[in-house]
Amino acid sequence: MRPGYDFDYSKGACGKYYKRVLEEGSSVAVPRPDVTRAFRTSAAVNEALRSLLAVSEATRRVAILLLLARKNNVG
Repeated sequence: MRPGYDFDYSKGACGKYYKRVLEEGSSVAVPRPDVTRAFRTSAAVNEALRSLLAVSEATRRVAILLLLARKNNVG
């Protein structure tokens, strides 16, 4: 913890959010240093992931159309 923070460890509660995480789930991901150098903010990470999802979905649709076209031309 950074020196500027004054945390009283005697008041901390072990496992305070454990039950909630089990019930609601958690999607925390800790990126490697090379990734954090490329994406400095969570907004940048989210933007990149959304772009990847869009490309993936578009590629999947094109692949399906190509398979259908091939199937119709062969059979």
